[in-house]
Order: sequence, then structure tokens, then C-alpha cells
Amino acid sequence: MVQQNNDSGRPLQFVKVISWSLFAIILGFSLLLSVFISKYAEQTLLEKQKEFGLLLAENVSHQVFTRFVMPAVMQYGGISLRKPQQAKALDEVVRSTIHSFHVTSLRIYDSNGLITYSLNKDEVGTPGTALYMVTRTWKNEDFSSEILSKVSKFVSLFRASLKPGSLILRAYYPLRAERSLTNIDENPIMGILEFQQDITSDFMAMLNFERLIISFSLITSLVLFFLVVAILRRVERLSNRQIKEKELLLFELQQQEKLAGMGRMVAGVAHEIRNPLGIICSSSELVLKKAQKEGSAYTRILQALHEEAKRLSRTVAEFLDYARPKKPTMSDVQIDRLLDQVTIFMEQECEKLGVTIDREYSGDLTVQGDKDLLYRAFYNLVANALQAMENHGTTDGHIFINAAREGNSTHLTIQDTGPGFTPEHIEKVRDPFFTTKDSGTGLGLALVSTILESHGVEMFLSNAEDGGARVDIIFPER
Repeated sequence: MVQQNNDSGRPLQFVKVISWSLFAIILGFSLLLSVFISKYAEQTLLEKQKEFGLLLAENVSHQVFTRFVMPAVMQYGGISLRKPQQAKALDEVVRSTIHSFHVTSLRIYDSNGLITYSLNKDEVGTPGTALYMVTRTWKNEDFSSEILSKVSKFVSLFRASLKPGSLILRAYYPLRAERSLTNIDENPIMGILEFQQDITSDFMAMLNFERLIISFSLITSLVLFFLVVAILRRVERLSNRQIKEKELLLFELQQQEKLAGMGRMVAGVAHEIRNPLGIICSSSELVLKKAQKEGSAYTRILQALHEEAKRLSRTVAEFLDYARPKKPTMSDVQIDRLLDQVTIFMEQECEKLGVTIDREYSGDLTVQGDKDLLYRAFYNLVANALQAMENHGTTDGHIFINAAREGNSTHLTIQDTGPGFTPEHIEKVRDPFFTTKDSGTGLGLALVSTILESHGVEMFLSNAEDGGARVDIIFPER
């Protein structure tokens, strides 16, 4: 039994393992999902930036052709960027086109890879550093772009902001003559456009979105983790409670079986003793009366014999009452009247011991019960209180009886000024044959408990704050 209790204290030790395993799974899945969403968002952003770069390149090509090339050909008969007027006109067209697009550099290359135009005038006429990409664009005749990053993605996640120019989109695009505005059949390439666009601000917006996703995933994982832990803890508590209740029920069942066997044995023995004991009592009473009339010297011995026979008869009656409890006959009973009858019956004993019984009633105290059985239960409780104070040598003792209607139930309290219950014995005093007295069967409170249980009444034993034993009896709704 002890081993079972030790094991029941830890019925779900795997709760922690399950909790942390679930947390790891939830967190891992959430992070993987957030990384996937972030990567998808990042890829989408970069693709959109490249599409915007293509639109910007096409717009620059269109503006340069319509606003510079065509007017220059019509006005000057050809294009010569060495002339300050044409260079200035092209610069105005380019700058007005790329305004507010965060373009940090823009160059136009000729077929030989020389820079014919640049936002930085010092670069004009130089071969530049993009000969490979220029040659490739001349050959492929298509738009191409790449992302230049000055900071790693992982590091950027832990920075509140990035410096301008941390992420650059560099693109190459062939500048063509537009067929709709000329009489030629093809779109000849006039030059190669190279530009760099600062996309750091857009990248930061994407980073903030990724941080939001990751933070939300972490918070969601923690919330789910604590919810799972709370549920598992509740399951653990319920399991512990069920195991304890099961152990208690098993213990009570064993006790009931033990007491039932003992009761059957006691009932059999008491029944065999009762009949000859009745003959002894009646015979001793007759002999005692005859001796008292004759003034015999054996009167005292016969009187003691008769008293002991009566005491033994009462003990046998208690054994039989406990072993074969009477089924209560339920009817309306006013417990205040029963308590008054008990008090009147015990009045002489109280005067002898110097004990005062104080009664206080309030409300309708009518309950459902067996009048005779309840009277016997109340009598035993008051008699136990008197015996406790007598054995303790209490002088000017008091017994307080309070009964009141509380909602749908009736609450009865019997309290004395005796020594009270010993803490180590308070859980055993209801057990049959348990007694701390030199004489007695230990069936008093056991009989009271049996009677009250048969009525569906609860009884609680405790010690009063100012000393003495206290018995609380709760009658259910009628």
C-alpha cells in the first residue's frame, strides 16, 4: 500500500517531457513556416524590384529617345554629346526621369564600352568597369539585373536600421530607337544603359515584415506551449485526485469488509450471550429484592452482581445495534424538541457534575429522519461531552447546543468546554472499538456516525478555538 502511494505521487512524470517536446515541435514548425514565408516575401520583393527596374529602364529609354534623340536629330541633324547643349539636354531628361526613384548612378555606354553619359561627369569618356556586362547586353539585347548587398541577411535582422546604399539593384538595358517614331523596320540599339538603384528602404520594410512574422511565430509558440502545459497540468492534477480517491475508496472498502466480518462475528457472539444474560439479570434482580427484604449480609454483593449484569446487557445491546443497524423510518422531526428531551433527561446528571447546557435555536428546525434513532445519536453526543468533562475534572463546565436553518440545510453544533479531541486520535474516534477511556466499548461515536450516515447527514469533528470538542452536524434539504 505504501509503494502504491509513492507511485501515485508521480503518475504523469512524462508531462514535462511531453511539454518540452511539444514546445520544440511547435517552435520548430513555427520558425520553419516563418522562414518560408519570409523567404517567399523576400523573393517576391526582389522580383518586384527587378520588374520596377525594368519599367524604370524602359521609361528612361523612351524618355531619352522621345525627348532627346528625336529633337536633337531634328534640330542638330545628329547626336553629339560633346556639344554642351546636347549633353545638358540629355542630363535634364535623365534627371527628370529618374527623380524620386533613388537612383544613385546612371551611365550610358557605346558599342566600344566607353561611357558616353553619366550622372558623374568625370566618368564621361572612360571605359568604365562593366565591359563584360555591356558586351553581354549588346549580344543578348535583353534586360539583366543583380542585387548588391553590403550587409548579410542574418546580421540585418538584428539591426534597427540600415545605412542608405546597403542594398543596391544594378541593372543593364539596351537603349533602342522606337520603331513607331521612325521609318525603320527594326529597333537598333543606341547604347547600353547601366543604373544602380538604392532599395534599402524597401528591403527594411521587408525585414520588418519578417521580424513581425518571426515574433508572431514565437509568441504563438509560447502561448500554445503554456496552454498545453496548463492542460497537461490539469490532467495531472485530475489523475492524482482520481488515484487518491481510488486509494481512499479501496481503503474504505477494506475497512468496511473488515468491520462487516467483525460485525457478523460480534452479532453472533452477542446473540448467544444475550439470552442467558437476560436470565441472569432477571434472576439477580429477584434474588436482590429478596435479600433486601430479609436484610441479608449478601445484599451488597448481589447489588454489585445485578449492576454488572445490567452493564454487560447494555454492552451486548450496543454490539447488536452496531452489528445490525436499524433502518430509519423517515418522517418530519423537530430536532429542537429532541434536543430539549435529551437535555431534560440529562438534567440530573448535569447538576451532579456542575455542567450547564446552553441552547440556542433559530428558524424552522424540521428535518426528515427517524425520531428514535436521532434521539439516541444526540443523547450519545451529549453523554460523551459530559463524560469527557467528568474524566478531565472540569468544574463549572458548559455544553453549547446551537441549531439554525441555513439556506436549504439545517446546521447543528454541539460544543463542550472539556479537553477536546487529541490531534492524533481525532481521525480514529469514529472507528468501532476505539476508545481512550479505561472502560467502554468504543462504540458510542461509531453508532452516532452509523445513524447519521443512514440519514444522509454529515458529521464533522473538530476542536473549538477556545478549547473543547466541537461536533458539527449538517442535515440536507428535506
